[in-house]
Amino acid sequence: MSGFDIKSRPLRLFIGLSAFFLANALVAEFMGVKIFSLNLMFGIDNLTFQFLGQQIDGMNLTCGVLLWPFVFLMTDIMNEYFGKRGVRYLSYLGAATIAYSFFMLWMAMEVPPAPWWIFSSSFGESLNYENAYDSVFGQGNAIIIGSLLAFLLSQLIDVYVFHAIKKKTGDKYIWLRSTGSTLISQLIDSFVVLTYAFYISRIGKDNQWSIQLVLAVGLLNYTYKFLVAILLTPAIYLGHSLIEKYLGKEQAEKLRQQAMQG
Repeated sequence: MSGFDIKSRPLRLFIGLSAFFLANALVAEFMGVKIFSLNLMFGIDNLTFQFLGQQIDGMNLTCGVLLWPFVFLMTDIMNEYFGKRGVRYLSYLGAATIAYSFFMLWMAMEVPPAPWWIFSSSFGESLNYENAYDSVFGQGNAIIIGSLLAFLLSQLIDVYVFHAIKKKTGDKYIWLRSTGSTLISQLIDSFVVLTYAFYISRIGKDNQWSIQLVLAVGLLNYTYKFLVAILLTPAIYLGHSLIEKYLGKEQAEKLRQQAMQG
């Protein structure tokens, strides 16, 4: 165990941030199978409007958008204290973990269910547990691939933009490099998964989305992420403050300098 000190505060910080990052990324993927109505959540019924020539019936968003802003918040904090290498390592690990989780879920869906379990819910025979399980977790391959592509691209772009801004501004304007990199990376994230899953993978098929619909839905999703990213700006300063107290100013400054030097 030479060279490995679990009592090291920077090491504990890296493990803690990584665990929270991976947990949010995984849960966001699983939550994403549910679509919720943002307008109904605020008591607005029958919301219909035209956007980019498309009729939009309600502000419908994947539940995954509730957690992704926190994933990017963790990315920016990791960027600040552990640099490009730390975030790239965590991004590849996150993508591998998500792919592994989907594979294990596929295996779980393939094994035969116990006969008594199928109708064992409080709904009785009105709910088939096996069909419900497969419906919730059995996302299409196109959505899974699109989601992984969006995750990796947005993470790596976030790293690049964050450090490009920091090189220009130094230690000033924490909000600019954190919120700015998040807004750009989430723009990529919003469109990649939709473009691949509902346009590219469906070329020549009857259920292919038009590029106008992809743009309309993507912009609506991004608008929500944009607003949440702005609202989370105070959380960035809170995170920095807590880390400085945990590490001490000298150790925190040392980590930031090492992060900038790669």
